[in-house]
Amino acid sequence: MSDPIQNSEFKIQNSPEALSGGRMARAALVVMIAYVASGVLGLVRQAAIGAAYGAGLEFDAFLAAQRVPELLFNLVAGGALGSAFLPVFSTFLAKDDAEGAWRLAGAVISLLTVITTGLAVLTFVLAPWLVQTVLRPENLFPAFTPGGGLVFDLAQMQATAVQQALTIDLLRIMLGTVIIFGISGLLMGILNAHQHFWRPAAALSLYNLGIIFGALVLSPLMGVHGLAWGTVLGALLHLGIQLPELPRLGARWRPSLDARTPGVGEVLILMGPRILGQGVIQINFLVIVFFTSGMVSGALTAVNTAFVLMFTALGVIGQSLGTAVFPSLSTLAAREDWPAYRRTLGGALRSVLFLAIPATVGLIVLAEPLVGLLFERGAWTAEATAGTAWALQFFAAGLVGHALLEILARAFYALHDTWTPVLVGLGAMLLNILLNVLLIQVIGEPGSLTRGPFAGLALAMSLATAVEAGTLWLILRRRIGGLEGGRVWALVWRASAAALGMGALILALRAALGGAHVLVVAGLGLGLGVAAFFGLALLLGLEEARAVPGMILRRR
Repeated sequence: MSDPIQNSEFKIQNSPEALSGGRMARAALVVMIAYVASGVLGLVRQAAIGAAYGAGLEFDAFLAAQRVPELLFNLVAGGALGSAFLPVFSTFLAKDDAEGAWRLAGAVISLLTVITTGLAVLTFVLAPWLVQTVLRPENLFPAFTPGGGLVFDLAQMQATAVQQALTIDLLRIMLGTVIIFGISGLLMGILNAHQHFWRPAAALSLYNLGIIFGALVLSPLMGVHGLAWGTVLGALLHLGIQLPELPRLGARWRPSLDARTPGVGEVLILMGPRILGQGVIQINFLVIVFFTSGMVSGALTAVNTAFVLMFTALGVIGQSLGTAVFPSLSTLAAREDWPAYRRTLGGALRSVLFLAIPATVGLIVLAEPLVGLLFERGAWTAEATAGTAWALQFFAAGLVGHALLEILARAFYALHDTWTPVLVGLGAMLLNILLNVLLIQVIGEPGSLTRGPFAGLALAMSLATAVEAGTLWLILRRRIGGLEGGRVWALVWRASAAALGMGALILALRAALGGAHVLVVAGLGLGLGVAAFFGLALLLGLEEARAVPGMILRRR
């Protein structure tokens, strides 16, 4: 028998009014805690891998192999399917048509399983060609020929036969995650539609635990292949933690490959633009693999690790706030309450900027001690730390743009417009590629890991993201009649002043500490940074210095 309290809560939460207030605050807190926990475990994961492999050939091969399953998953399922399936599934529930909802779920899961399995088998067969295309770009782009001088000497871009063979093996092991994550991602949508958040949130951390197990337990026995099997284990844990909740929701599994099942067509229509958008994101990562393949060994590892650090901060700052505000924006747009929509969106933009601006400065001035504290042990060398910190500083410059995108994209989705963010993102991708070609020529020293040209790739992404966010801002402002620009810009100038003051104090602290242990430098730097920024923000009259902590911790 189902819990009557849970049923009562479910009916309330399916009404538009329940998308704001205390329930939304509690959901936001769960999401934020999940991002923090997953981020911490993600850093532990990176530290465990770094200690085992450093910034070398084996881990580069693992990262290159991992990109292909990620690309397949994000194109077929990923955020595209979740964002398309959940509203359609919720519509059936809101109409008290549980039978139709589960019929839809059964059909989508069945179709998704068949498609992902087919893609996995095809990719398994084509793995040698795919790996050669990624690691030997002259096969894909004949215009980039050795000695042509168009970009740089492509003789340096040749991956070794050993690395190619290793990448093929790892890719084939991890292809199973495409199928597993496809099903698991859909279950996350089902649970969230029923206002169940903690299991999907915990799934993120369990995935990291699987990889950590692979790095610490399996790798000593199986080498880097153990890391790949740990990834498969993490995917299974991601799926497994969600399964026990389904019987309590009255789940009725009815396998069906009938695309005419009510709701399936609508899901497919909504997925279209998001699939294209996910493809654009993954292409940006493949571009990084493309360019780093011709650089010093460890360049891809340094760039990837730096991006993970920046993305960890983004998850806590941008994605958690974006997830929290999205239901409210959707409700206000449905009501056509544009003054309240503008106020809510403006408040979200100010909040995310208030957090992202000091985080940007903090990551820049504390990049090296943070990387050293997290990763410099085992096979991870001081040179790898310096190179990763070098890339992190340029990625950090784009944190504000990335954080704004988390809010602005959801604002468009709330308006039932999925095409505008995708088209703008496509333009940003092309700009990113152009900037990659240009900036790797002028930034860094070829052949160096500590100051390599790969930092140009990080800066290119940061600049392209800033342009993307700015473009969406201008389009949205025109569409809804303003974004409280005056209040937003007033916050930007004051928060920037407080962040710069914070940065100066941290640099002074680092100089005073001299050769102190990295734990002391990073710990004191972070503590001083937080205290200094909030203190300066209060002195400058920033209301967010009081409002943001209250919004994060609010219970009612």
